[in-house]
Amino acid sequence: MRLTSSADPALWIPVTGSLGLRGRRHRKAAIRMLMAQANTSIGRDGVPGSRVGAWLASQAIPLAMRKADGRVLAWTWKAEPELVVAMATVQELTPQLRMARASMPMEYDDTESFPTPLGVGEKLMMPMPPNPASPPSANYTWDTGTHLITLNVVCSDRERFGTLESALDDLARSIRIADDLTSGESNVLRLPPA
Repeated sequence: MRLTSSADPALWIPVTGSLGLRGRRHRKAAIRMLMAQANTSIGRDGVPGSRVGAWLASQAIPLAMRKADGRVLAWTWKAEPELVVAMATVQELTPQLRMARASMPMEYDDTESFPTPLGVGEKLMMPMPPNPASPPSANYTWDTGTHLITLNVVCSDRERFGTLESALDDLARSIRIADDLTSGESNVLRLPPA
């Protein structure tokens, strides 16, 4: 199963598929933000993400994403790449993954229904995570029966996180499953949910 998206190019810069110089600045900014958030979560406050580490990761990550072949999509906020990083993934729903989801901490039970063309999923906004060192985040999940589709969003600014909710909802609604069917290969008509 592969994912596609029609994310608004006025708001989002795709990191997936940007190789070499194309999208390099946004890739590096997103990686630097994620590295700084990781440093904060392990107690290294005030330590920025390494510029060399961000550059190395920005060169390796597009190759890894290309190898993932549509199972991973990633974006940064166009106006300010270090503000928001979003990543959509698709995983096969194994019994182990189902058990891990059932064992998540209590705060993950505060989800709300979120209808999209993928079906009715779950949306969890965490503007104030229980751990003060954790960044605000949002999680959107869809269970297709055989696969789990997840959109994870991390923001570097707690105060501005709430202003991004409608843009994040629109990004989540833009995600689709890419069928590898050519014309005449299937007699199944796919309609979005009512």
